[in-house]
Amino acid sequence: MVEIFPGTLTDGFFAPQRFEGEVADCEITGTIPSDMDGMFVRVGGEFFYPPKFPNDAPLHSDGYISAFRFRNGRVSYKGRFIHTPRFDSNLEAGRNQFGLYRNPFTHDESVQGMNATVSNTAPTVHAGKLFSVKEDALPLEIDPVTLETIGFHDFNGGWKGQTFTAHPKFDPLTGDMYAFGYEATGLASDDIYFYRVDKHGTVAHEIRIKQQPYISLIHDFAVTQEHVIFPFACYYTDMEQLRAGKIHWMWDKTLPSMIGIMRRDGDGSDLRWFRGPERCMMHVFNAQTDGNTVTLLAPFYNGNFFPFFPNVDGSPWDPSKAQGFVRKYTFDLSSSHDGWTEETLFPAPIVDLGKVDHRFTTLPHRYAYSTMADQSRPFDTARAGEVGRKPVNTYARFDLAEGRMDTFFAGDVHSLQEVSFVPRRGSTEEGDGYLIGTASNLADLRTELVIVDAQRLEEMGRVYLPFRAATQVHGYWWDAEQLNLNEREGNA
Repeated sequence: MVEIFPGTLTDGFFAPQRFEGEVADCEITGTIPSDMDGMFVRVGGEFFYPPKFPNDAPLHSDGYISAFRFRNGRVSYKGRFIHTPRFDSNLEAGRNQFGLYRNPFTHDESVQGMNATVSNTAPTVHAGKLFSVKEDALPLEIDPVTLETIGFHDFNGGWKGQTFTAHPKFDPLTGDMYAFGYEATGLASDDIYFYRVDKHGTVAHEIRIKQQPYISLIHDFAVTQEHVIFPFACYYTDMEQLRAGKIHWMWDKTLPSMIGIMRRDGDGSDLRWFRGPERCMMHVFNAQTDGNTVTLLAPFYNGNFFPFFPNVDGSPWDPSKAQGFVRKYTFDLSSSHDGWTEETLFPAPIVDLGKVDHRFTTLPHRYAYSTMADQSRPFDTARAGEVGRKPVNTYARFDLAEGRMDTFFAGDVHSLQEVSFVPRRGSTEEGDGYLIGTASNLADLRTELVIVDAQRLEEMGRVYLPFRAATQVHGYWWDAEQLNLNEREGNA
């Protein structure tokens, strides 16, 4: 028996649902582009059982994977919980046995030593395999047709670290994957293991380095054709903090923001750490190397973005600092200066879940995409309810060459999740394709998938689910060939 969740009857769109579902043929308005043959895969989280402690982080919710399958102008949907060891153990016990986010000292004695990942952050695909990933564990392989959980994957024993990033990068020229894990040798360790995994899924290169000068969250990173870039800032942990029963991360604004740069094909001996002022460094757009100059495009926040990771000085969370902007960071590797140059390229505050045309990762590019809450757009509180600040309602395309921002408005009762770029089949032109992502219809309590022409920023079609899909953290598109979907579905 499960006691009713707190908020089940009052939290509206974001109330827990705890169900898995399928829609064999979704309702559609407009047109589904005929060249879209593939999957839009989303990973997020939802607590299957209430959290053990009321101050636990939403990032500790159980992993949920869902997929919109596009083929022949039609779309189907599947959604499943990811069966981690934690999920299966809780299901057997009938309750949540795991305490605060990434703090095993707060877990029940019965689950001590168990892998406690919720694998709820992002999907990724490499060498024909689909994975769910979270940065505190190895990837979990997922069947791309059924979405059933297969198990942890260590790349045939080649991955020696205990952790794997939620944001691996892919070299469009070689097909190789670059990835890393921090806290790679255990809880609050200062080890970072960096790997190149070839296009066949075999580990081809390893670099082991130390995180300095403190242990921090490295959620995302960037790769150029020559270098790898590790940004982190102000989130802090150590064993003393964890043994005291606190959540894994706390924010210390007195610590420097740090960005490490090293050659991606070296041994780590050339690693340099650069220092800067307070920023929240979560996600990146892209990066390039030009001689001794490295540039990083990233939508970093001014300060602590997460209200559930408390400030170490006891001060309240400041929402005015949780604003991201399109920023360019420049590093001179020929100089002994340990700082960087920061430029804010656009004045509009945005959500930091940014994307580029992934065929231009590591390469010069013109466009970047993200979402934002456009305050000039209407919001119908009579239908959607009072939600405080205006929700994220707009896709934004940033033209870096012309300094222009173009936008698409999703609707006056909608809240958008992360945007993704889908290349048009047969085209090699940057930005020629579609922007897709889910929109929460707060009035009708359903999820809608929006398809937008990425060049004209005009809606082409919309896919409707007759229910609220689980909340997404990250989502990506893969063509059917990348997962051999048509053959697998024929054999299913």
